[in-house]
Amino acid sequence: MNFYTEFYHGFSAHLNKSAIVLNDGTSWTYLDLHQSSGALAQKLRELGVSKGGRVSVQVNKSVQAVILYLACLRLGAVFHPMNPAYTLSELSFFLRDASPDLMVCRPEAEFELQDLMSELELSCVTLGSSGDGSLFENVTAQSDFETVDCEPDEAASLLYSSGTTGTPKGIVLSHQNLDANASVLVDAWGFSSDDVLLHALPIFHVHGLFVALGCAFKCGASMRWLPAYDVVEVRKALAESTVMMGVPTHYVRLLSDPEFGNRDVKTMRLFVSGSAPLLTETFEQFEQRTGHRILERYGMTETNMNTSNPLMGERRPGTVGPPLPGVSVKVVGTSEESVPAGEIGDLLVKGDNVFKTYWQLPDKNAESFTEDGYFRTGDKALIDADGYVSIVGREKDMIISGGLNVYPKEIESLIDRWPGVMESGVIGVPHQDFGEAVVAVLVLDGTADLDEAGLDASLKSKLANFKLPKRYITIDELPRNTMGKVGKAALRGQYAELFSD
Repeated sequence: MNFYTEFYHGFSAHLNKSAIVLNDGTSWTYLDLHQSSGALAQKLRELGVSKGGRVSVQVNKSVQAVILYLACLRLGAVFHPMNPAYTLSELSFFLRDASPDLMVCRPEAEFELQDLMSELELSCVTLGSSGDGSLFENVTAQSDFETVDCEPDEAASLLYSSGTTGTPKGIVLSHQNLDANASVLVDAWGFSSDDVLLHALPIFHVHGLFVALGCAFKCGASMRWLPAYDVVEVRKALAESTVMMGVPTHYVRLLSDPEFGNRDVKTMRLFVSGSAPLLTETFEQFEQRTGHRILERYGMTETNMNTSNPLMGERRPGTVGPPLPGVSVKVVGTSEESVPAGEIGDLLVKGDNVFKTYWQLPDKNAESFTEDGYFRTGDKALIDADGYVSIVGREKDMIISGGLNVYPKEIESLIDRWPGVMESGVIGVPHQDFGEAVVAVLVLDGTADLDEAGLDASLKSKLANFKLPKRYITIDELPRNTMGKVGKAALRGQYAELFSD
């Protein structure tokens, strides 16, 4: 089995059809993608990438980046995408941990990475937004490359997610994980070769990479390809699309445009939202404005998609729907016995979509799965009498801002080293645009006044922009429970209205 082979089965009847159409009208057919990915897979092999070897990638969104992903699949290599916003210090950890065969970066970042590449004895090639750079040099879209056979449980991709300790964990997703999920979603959401998917998501995480591309490629659908989310461009593309996948922020920004409405969505059949909770207010406003009820679903990096509101049936605001076919979910109490319908507990999931292992972390594997094979998501949830799941909170203090995961401990560890700061608590609070905004609550030690501008500049040099606090607040002491742990829930409650005006 190879996930790419499953893609090919889906689009082989549509080889001369446009797979991806850019803003300027440039079109890539499925035959283009097939031939180019085969040629690039051969070049990767010549560059020293072996089956099972990691290819670490930090590039901007482009069709060529998709071809690189497909080439890695075909070679049996492990695709390791990274957010282009990650700083050098963040990259250093990922590359040391992943031990890749090859690094692919943007041309403008090559000089900055030179010393790190030399230290790690790692080869680096470049890929620009328009396909420029050294990666595609001497690569022509003609190849008889034979896709490598893989076992279902062999690794196809490596993505990183952090826990409350702030130490990133590598999540190994197999060919079976990716294929099982894509196959289920095509059926659950009614995808066909007649669809045109508006793709305005980044492709360094599950939503834009595995969910969106997986649904399109598995059935030979076309995609309207936007390099980034822009309300004006999205409204134009909607007129030529049938499906849109977005994060809640995308829908909030559409609604903020007073001219957005029914005339924009005449060809649309489905709007999907995920990566962060969709506010009931957004759901209701979108329906009033367009007549469409957004389909909200729930997934994780470790599992891809677990539940979904139905395509045909009631889409309930505030819920993420019933489990998808082939996925088993349950809510349990402290003894890990299922709780009655409507009661809150810990959400567990099981299925072929669920990963099997963290990268080089056997102890973490043991504590993340139950004896009967359920994955402990860390989310608090309830399941109603009709089987609809509602996510009510997270055991972990992870923040989801604009659909991207932010881990407080990583930011706190930097703030706590700043002159004059005794300790800090980083929280996420409701924000109309981002879903959650990062807020840093600080306690000073009395040795110096807070240099907020200096602290902010320091954090900008070490963290991606989406992790930066939107507000700094100083208080006399952080709330704590009887065990001395900082009361993040109390802080979130205290500042819940911070951005309400």
